[in-house]
Amino acid sequence: MVARLFHRWERRLAAASDGDRVVRPFEWGRDWIPGNGYHAGTRPDVSIHNWVEQVLRDSAGFFEAARTSAYQFVANGWDGDGLLTFPSAFETPHPTNNLVHARYIAARPLLERQPKRAVLVLPQWNSDDSGHVGLSRILALAGISALRLSLPYHDRRMPPELSRADYIVSANVARTLQVCRQAVLDARRAIAWLADRGYERIGILGTSLGSCLAMLTSAHEPLIRAQALNHISPYFADVVWKGLSTAHVRAGLEGHIDLEQLRSLWLPISPQHYLEHVRTKKTLLVYAKYDLTFPVPLSEALVDEFRRRHIPHQVVVLPCGHYSTGRVPFKFVDAWVLTRFLARSL
Repeated sequence: MVARLFHRWERRLAAASDGDRVVRPFEWGRDWIPGNGYHAGTRPDVSIHNWVEQVLRDSAGFFEAARTSAYQFVANGWDGDGLLTFPSAFETPHPTNNLVHARYIAARPLLERQPKRAVLVLPQWNSDDSGHVGLSRILALAGISALRLSLPYHDRRMPPELSRADYIVSANVARTLQVCRQAVLDARRAIAWLADRGYERIGILGTSLGSCLAMLTSAHEPLIRAQALNHISPYFADVVWKGLSTAHVRAGLEGHIDLEQLRSLWLPISPQHYLEHVRTKKTLLVYAKYDLTFPVPLSEALVDEFRRRHIPHQVVVLPCGHYSTGRVPFKFVDAWVLTRFLARSL
């Protein structure tokens, strides 16, 4: 009975955005891979598969972000908070998307400990520019500075033809890979900025899509000591195929590709492939008991894999669903769980 109530609530909350969701046509996205990644006469699915095989052999190179000094920080006032911008390490065809925006919320001096601690915050898919700012302020009150990153094609990075962040998760196979990669490269440049400001203990916090991107970043960024992953799945493709919020993306995929093939092609952006890379990180896995967007069997499968491999971790199960995590009282429970873990781990 409780499950039915939460599932009804989740569907009602998800339906609020139905009018903005667009079923976009399926594309292999061969123009998004280096040098177009193919020879004349090669089928596009083969081209993408061959490129993915190369990526999996050298994920360190795929997620390597070249250093930059082109950071611009504008302080909001006396308290040290401000807005950070810098160029993305991956250029897309949309100039607006290639400038990264981040909001910095400094820990208050009386609460800040030595060594200095900071967390990079990656919000959920389609978050606006206010998403997770409240959570970042709670982290600051706990003595941890927060840098809240705008994901590719979100808020200030969204080109005028979009009303949703469709280009980071879509029925375009290679574009989804490359834009998620862009998010990881942006995150690594943001972490480098934190390190340059003297932060010695750095963590990462991601929610939903941000959770997946946070783990990919953590797996390839040695400066990260702790990761709080809020809503989880081992495979990127399975969430898109089975989740409530991505039914319109699946509608564009179906009839052109099956789940097994999609799972293999999106393996470079799936946490499952990088579990051994996070063995030394302090890890919190959070999922919701009545989640329809990140279906519970997927979350449980990732937790089981951590356990099977004896990778150190903590688990918290929220008594709500995906969308309802952001509603009272559950958003306060979630914030407390995440903040407590990071405060203890950094």
